[in-house]
Order: sequence, then C-alpha cells, then structure tokens
Amino acid sequence: MEMDVIMKGILDSYPYPIVFVDDTYTIRFMNRYAEYHYYQERGYGPLLGKSIFDCHDRESSKERIQQVFEKMKSDGKEVFLGVSARNQRIYIQPVRDGQGKLIGFFERFELNQEVRR
Repeated sequence: MEMDVIMKGILDSYPYPIVFVDDTYTIRFMNRYAEYHYYQERGYGPLLGKSIFDCHDRESSKERIQQVFEKMKSDGKEVFLGVSARNQRIYIQPVRDGQGKLIGFFERFELNQEVRR
C-alpha cells in the first residue's frame, strides 16, 4: 500500500477539519471534514492551490496567521488560536521536513471540553 494512501486515510479519519498550508500560505491539503466544512457549510469554491487568506479575509486574521507562522520558525510549537463558533478549539501546528526545515502548518480543530468538578 502506498504511503500517500495511508496518510490520506489517517487524516480523513480524524473527525475534525485539517487544512495543510505550505510556507507560501498556499492550501495544499484538506481532509474530508475540512472539505465539507469549507465547501458545503461555508460555501467556498475550490481552495486547494489558493491562499489561506482567501478563507481568512480580515486583516487582523491575516496578521495573526503570519505572526504565528514566523514564531513557529524559531520555537516550533503549536499555537492555540481560539475557540470557534461551534465550540471547537483551533490550533496551528508546525510541519517540518526530515531536515527540520519548516515547510508549513496545519490548522486543526478539537472539541472544546471543559473539565468540570
């Protein structure tokens, strides 16, 4: 079995949207949940090969994404962006190649579950 088939299967199995963006801010991959979210729910046209800023058109969002990406170049840590309208925590996770060079990032969403005692 080919590695790309395995990886796509794994990423499509994750029950929240995942969008991979390269170091030029170009969308290169969306799992099936991201495709559904952006195409069906939000009504965007095709996004693969387009700028992440086509989805984040507010200037403050653009600046935040650029600042976070620059910070990830040096510290390599994921960054919490906030909570969506659906109560999902949104993170940006850096992605590095085999030599450690930052090649992009992916946005990931998780259900925001507060611990109650």
